[in-house]
Amino acid sequence: MTRHDTADRPGAAADTQRCFAVRHRRRILVLAAVLVPLAAVIGANVARSLSVGGFVPPDSEYEVGRRVLTEDLRGGTANFIVLVSVKGAAPRTSAVDEDVVRDAGLAVTDELRRQPGVLDASSYWTLGQPAPLRSNDGTQALVLALISGDDDAVRDTTERLSPLFTRDTDVIVSRVGGAAEVNRQTGKQAESDLHKAELIAAPFTFIALLIVFRGWRAALLPLVVAASAVTFTFVMLRALSTLTDVSIFSLNLTTALGLGLAIDYSLFILSRYREERALGRDLDLALRRTLRTAGRTVVFSSGTVAVALASLLVFPMAYLRSYAYAGIATVAFAAIASLTVLPALIAVLGDRVGLPRPRAREGFWGAQARRVMGRPVLVSAAVIGVLIFLGLPFAHLRFGLFDDRVVPPSVSSRAVNDEIRMNFATREADATAVVVLGIRGDDPDSTEIPKIARQLATVAGVGRVDALTGHYTATTTYRADATSQRFASADAAWLSIVPSAEAVSPESEQMVRTVRHLDLGERVLVTGPTARFIDSKDAVTSRLPLALSLIGVATILLLFAMLGSVVVPLKAILLNALSLTATFGSMVWIFQDGHLTSWLDVTATGSIDVFTPILMFCIAFGLSMDYEVFLLSRIKEEYDLTGDNTEAIAVGLDHTGRLVTAAAILLAIVFIAFMTSSVSIVKLVGLGLTLAVLMDAFLIRATLVPAMMRLAGRGNWWAPGPLRRLHLRFGIWEREPSSEMDRVRGG
Repeated sequence: MTRHDTADRPGAAADTQRCFAVRHRRRILVLAAVLVPLAAVIGANVARSLSVGGFVPPDSEYEVGRRVLTEDLRGGTANFIVLVSVKGAAPRTSAVDEDVVRDAGLAVTDELRRQPGVLDASSYWTLGQPAPLRSNDGTQALVLALISGDDDAVRDTTERLSPLFTRDTDVIVSRVGGAAEVNRQTGKQAESDLHKAELIAAPFTFIALLIVFRGWRAALLPLVVAASAVTFTFVMLRALSTLTDVSIFSLNLTTALGLGLAIDYSLFILSRYREERALGRDLDLALRRTLRTAGRTVVFSSGTVAVALASLLVFPMAYLRSYAYAGIATVAFAAIASLTVLPALIAVLGDRVGLPRPRAREGFWGAQARRVMGRPVLVSAAVIGVLIFLGLPFAHLRFGLFDDRVVPPSVSSRAVNDEIRMNFATREADATAVVVLGIRGDDPDSTEIPKIARQLATVAGVGRVDALTGHYTATTTYRADATSQRFASADAAWLSIVPSAEAVSPESEQMVRTVRHLDLGERVLVTGPTARFIDSKDAVTSRLPLALSLIGVATILLLFAMLGSVVVPLKAILLNALSLTATFGSMVWIFQDGHLTSWLDVTATGSIDVFTPILMFCIAFGLSMDYEVFLLSRIKEEYDLTGDNTEAIAVGLDHTGRLVTAAAILLAIVFIAFMTSSVSIVKLVGLGLTLAVLMDAFLIRATLVPAMMRLAGRGNWWAPGPLRRLHLRFGIWEREPSSEMDRVRGG
């Protein structure tokens, strides 16, 4: 079939409208030179406007109960713990009871209680020396405090208090632990590690850019696009933070995704421009054809990435929604910059962005496609078998929440919590609070409170129930003491359940679910660490089918509009799901099951943070569809010209294989740098996304896609007659060969 030149057909006048960026290149560059630095200044302090919280649904039982407990009843589970050790004491049960130690402990407790932002503070010495607050060897005791406010207020207060209560005197040594300090140090460590990762990745990335883009001028182009996307996204996030909560952790996605998409789009557009110049077309025509072909692909690619990230909006947690805000904005600004600033720069620089290299013969990736298509059944079976094997551990994924073990033992809060786990026979910091509305909680002679406490004590997984009227186990009741006074409140009654297992464990989870279904005769709110995990997990899992459905339907519609096929979009989704399952299976095998943890220097806890898989899925799915669009658009372009499926696959992979693999390697460099972090979640994301992009580029795009498309033959492009006619009328085409139009109309 004769190739049709888009620029020569009657409709080519439309191309003039597509070269706006070329005709107004100087104005565009001047405007960008003004707006990008201005956006950088406005968005420079965006982190100060963002939140460290947003991990729980705002209307969940946990959050409602927490607000009632802290704001109305002025109680709750301690989130700030001071571990007091007797200096130089030999193990003996009476060390913490010595007068000089007791005086020092009381002074610490009193000082902590009087600090702004501290709702309540108590200790081994103020609560009548209860055994659970004393270490097994008698040389350590606990001071427990509750810091009030939302996550941001808790962080700020903890940041102020932590150095004050980390001290070494002649009598005692005190160190700070607890959930508030763990969260603060984890966030601070992650932020520091990510800055370090960026510094490590920067020189390697630029060297790789020089190699891939073949010249320093061309290598600077994606950096310009990335700077435009990231700075404008920072401005948008700062503006959004005045309307809703935006997580500070979304900044990490902005920088990584901005650079990754800038590399992808710049590489695709620049390569197409060089290809057009190699065919002898002048600069203006080459750019117009580039924008009509590669530019169109960028639009569809950005749409698929944005759809994947937009699915996070269905979740009620601000933490997940923030990644949608940041991701959609970054994708949009990266695409806009790639279609305006980038071609304007190319128009000004001309061939200084790299001399065109005529292709005398088929390259490595075209030959690879033909090798694969020579044995499509064997190749497909082998690759699918490998991916299924890697994905098997995903079947026993267990959700959890990160705790102090997400950081190494060298971090002070991890060290403190490790000592509490090892030396104390208590789980006070894991306590579940039960708020019972409608009854008074300030009557020590109440008959309702003991009845409720005894009922709670019989639930499996409950170690002890503390209440105003005393302490209860399944078999024994202890009288009220000084510790019981913290439950006194005129507005409602509340009780504390000390679990017999870790807060985030199947036993504690079942215990809280059982308590929530008990008939206690009143409205009951159950809050605490385990309740937080349950409500977060339920919010994610209940909305996950909707999120996946939206991704699937929107991706199919976008790919159909571009390709006119229903087979290829379905195949693309299935292959992406297979690839991501293999990635997640590898992550479960390492981070949940504990393999290779010594090499990675992480602590396996037997679970994966509930938020990380969905985040990784949306990011990795978007990036994989990015590469899919690059490959399929070129295959479809060749197929429309020749009608030869096998030849179209070989030519398409020959033209895009180098681009996809180069972009994947460049992005992998950025993600590999994340693995230098000492925070295990950051390592998980870095390793997981590295595996995802490399597996997708080499196993899926370069191997499985051509093999399966060869097996499907012309069926790749099948669609029911009505849909084919719909695509002919409303779809978007690279070109419109008469044979293809006749075939569709006659369909």
